[in-house]
Amino acid sequence: MNAAIQFERVCKKFTIHHERARTFQELLIRLFRRSPDAKTVFWALRDVSFEIPRGQTVGFIGPNGSGKSTTLKLMAGILEPTSGTITVNGRLAALLELGAGFHPDLTGRENVYLNGTLLGFSQAEMRRRFDDIVAFAELEEFIDVPVKHYSSGMYVRLGFAVAVHVEPEILLVDEVLAVGDAAFQRKCLDRIYELKRQGVTIVFVSHDLGAVQSLCDYAYWFEHGRVQQEGNPVDVVMAYLSHSAQQEERAESRAPLEEARWGTGRIRITKVELCDETGTPCQAFPTGASMSVHIHYEAPEPVEDPVFGLAIHDQSGVHICGPNTDFGGLTIPRVEGTGCVTYHIPELVLLPGTYYVSVSVHNRPDTEMYDYHDRLYMFRVYPGNTRERYGLITLRGEWQQQERFPVEIASSVQEGSLYK
Repeated sequence: MNAAIQFERVCKKFTIHHERARTFQELLIRLFRRSPDAKTVFWALRDVSFEIPRGQTVGFIGPNGSGKSTTLKLMAGILEPTSGTITVNGRLAALLELGAGFHPDLTGRENVYLNGTLLGFSQAEMRRRFDDIVAFAELEEFIDVPVKHYSSGMYVRLGFAVAVHVEPEILLVDEVLAVGDAAFQRKCLDRIYELKRQGVTIVFVSHDLGAVQSLCDYAYWFEHGRVQQEGNPVDVVMAYLSHSAQQEERAESRAPLEEARWGTGRIRITKVELCDETGTPCQAFPTGASMSVHIHYEAPEPVEDPVFGLAIHDQSGVHICGPNTDFGGLTIPRVEGTGCVTYHIPELVLLPGTYYVSVSVHNRPDTEMYDYHDRLYMFRVYPGNTRERYGLITLRGEWQQQERFPVEIASSVQEGSLYK
């Protein structure tokens, strides 16, 4: 079969009980009162269908509680579906919850063998793999310590080491990698890339959208227990970020409009749109993409020589830029009625983060503010085609190296032969 994993109209229901009886006395009282136990039905997945081909690396993204981790647990057989059919073809290894599959009273060594046995390996097979597992986990000094004394990072190291050394055909990885230190996270990702090259089917749940874009061949966006969108990881991530930004913008308890907006009103800004290269309004842009800010206005009476401008701030309030039509050499002799002024950014140099846009219109001497909107428009930037992580902008520079000496001379200098 070409499919490693197949879901057909899968649903998963959880029943959440409230006000459970904590003592035998409370239980008896409820029985005599015949008061039913209060409970809530929660559908973690609703009618989910998809097929993951063999050898494909798939990313699951979405907010907490959207059904991603439940889907992985159903794949692993930890949970049973309420309805629908799940088919898994191949040896499966899973790293889902911190310490899942470990017995706290057993040592790291004993848990390695226990996990191997559960996966169908003999003691001899696990002995051959044991040294590699311990070396990868970097736990040589603690392998004979009961795992209940392990830190969260040590749990992750051992769990991941076991999962990737048992020759899985399917690997399930949940967000637990975020618990490890930066060096081990990099090591884990390198190992995942290696397994990908070997043709292992990988299902990867993560809030690290940059990793999903770079690692995965395909992505699914989960929302409220359903697959909201699937396809190319960059497209799916962009759609998810845009949706999240819109929700955040609506829910954010920012200053009231009358406090974040002021001016005489001779010209009023009626709408501001942040648009991508296709002219579609959105709230998420990759670094390096084009972006246009459309400032729609209305002037009930003629106004001579106005200046339109904008400013971009980061989350901490740092003022990144403040272009306007005067600085840009665009003279607007007069406005009356409705119109639109556009500021086009051919290549967005902002690094990943959340940013806010202010817009304004004033007279040329800057003595009268007609209308000012203070940081009322939010957008997000995600990695796109840059791997830079620090600061606010990328300079689009290029690294180069020039060797001072030919290789033979450089090696001679290093060995000290030139001074003999």
